[in-house]
Amino acid sequence: MAPPTALPTYDQLPIDPKYPDKTAWGVWGEDDNLGTLNNVTPEITVNASHCIKKGRAFPLNWELEKPCPTMFAREKITHNFKSIAGGLANDDFYDGFNPQASSQWDGLCHVAHLSSGKFYNGVEATEVCENGKGRLGIHHMARRGVATRAVLLDYGRWAQKNRPDFDPFERIEVSVEELELVAKAQNVTFQQGDVLLIRFGWIAKHDQLGEKVKELIPDPEHPIACGVKACPETFAWIWNHHFAAVAGDNPAFEAFPPTDWSASCHAFLLGGIGSPIGEMFNLESLADDCAEDNVYEFFFTSAPLNKFKGVASPPNALCVK
Repeated sequence: MAPPTALPTYDQLPIDPKYPDKTAWGVWGEDDNLGTLNNVTPEITVNASHCIKKGRAFPLNWELEKPCPTMFAREKITHNFKSIAGGLANDDFYDGFNPQASSQWDGLCHVAHLSSGKFYNGVEATEVCENGKGRLGIHHMARRGVATRAVLLDYGRWAQKNRPDFDPFERIEVSVEELELVAKAQNVTFQQGDVLLIRFGWIAKHDQLGEKVKELIPDPEHPIACGVKACPETFAWIWNHHFAAVAGDNPAFEAFPPTDWSASCHAFLLGGIGSPIGEMFNLESLADDCAEDNVYEFFFTSAPLNKFKGVASPPNALCVK
C-alpha cells in the first residue's frame, strides 16, 4: 500500500495491469474503503487547523427542503412535529428522507466504474447491495470523519467578468484551464489532502428565482446544469492534485447530463479513484466572506451519517476561517 507521499501520477495508473486503465484500485490496498480520503494524514489535519484565523464557521448544508422541486425524481422530505407531555416537550420525525435530495456526499457505492462493471477497488455489486457486506458504504467515511484543509474556487464570480455567457442552469462545461485561472485570480494554491469546493452559482440562481425556478427546470427528473468537464485532462488534474474529495454547489459537480456515463466524472471519481463527490453544497455565505477578505482556504470538517451500507449522506460540513 503506497503512502500518500508516494502516490503514482495519473499517467502511472493503474499500479498493476490487472486493474482497469486509469484507476487507483489497489493504491491503498485491495481492502480499502476510503479511496482519496486516505490523502488526509494526521499532519495534514494539524496543519489545516492553522487556517483558523478569525473563528468564524460557515455551515455548508442547504435547507433540507431544497431544491424545490427535487432533482432526479428523489422524494421530497416531510417533517412531522409531535408535541408530547402536554406541549411541554416535543419530538419530530421525517418521512420521505432521501439523503441525496439536498446537500450531499455521494459515497463510493453510488456509481460503479461503469466500463468494468465493478465498483471502486474491484468491488462487486453483490458486496455493496442491501444484502451485501457493506463494502464502500458511507459508514466508512462517517467513522473516519473528515478534518482537513479546503479551498474554494468561486467560478461563478469569476465568470461574471470573464465568461458573460455563463449560465449555471445551462449545460456548460468548465475546463481545468478555467479553474486554474480562477485559482490564480484568487491566489489559491493546492495541497495534498485538500477538499476542493467549486461555486458555480447554481444555488444562488435557484434561490433568486423562487417559484420561477420551475419554469427554468421544467424536467427536474432530468435536469440540465453546468459543471466540471468530464475528460482525461480533468481526471488527471484532479488525481495529480491528490484532493481528499471534490464538491460543488450544483446538482452533479460535473456538467449534466453526461454525454457518456462510462466516461463521466461520477464513473471516474467514485468508481475509478474512490473520491467522494459533494453536490449542492451551500457555498453562498462562505463565498461572500471570501470576496470580502480574499481568503479562500479554510479548516474543513464533515461528519456524514453513520449508516451502515449507506449510499450517501448530507455532508454536515463546516468551513472555519
